[in-house]
Amino acid sequence: MTGVQRFLLLALISAAQGQSLTSSEPVVSRPGQPVTLSCKVEGLALAWLHWIRQKPGRGLEWIGRINDGTGTIFAQSLEGQFSITKDTSVNVVYLEVKSLKQEDSAVYYCAREPQ
Repeated sequence: MTGVQRFLLLALISAAQGQSLTSSEPVVSRPGQPVTLSCKVEGLALAWLHWIRQKPGRGLEWIGRINDGTGTIFAQSLEGQFSITKDTSVNVVYLEVKSLKQEDSAVYYCAREPQ
């Protein structure tokens, strides 16, 4: 499967009952294509949600976050490669990889800052 990227978004589940972040299904796509991952938020406000990834054999890499308004901040080295949006009507936060590259192959996580 040369040139095919595998994405797996894992959820970090809160210890508090009824609070969770639930991942989308794994995604397989080709380089150059956009890819969107989702994170369903339950029992928590859609505020200060972060996206992080871990490439094979490497440590965690912070991608960016969306705050309680509509503002986003990204790691300087990744600026322009990703977008983070949210849909408050369904309590979902999205990470879009704008143009997939081989080096984007990783496990992707969503996480929320403690309040």
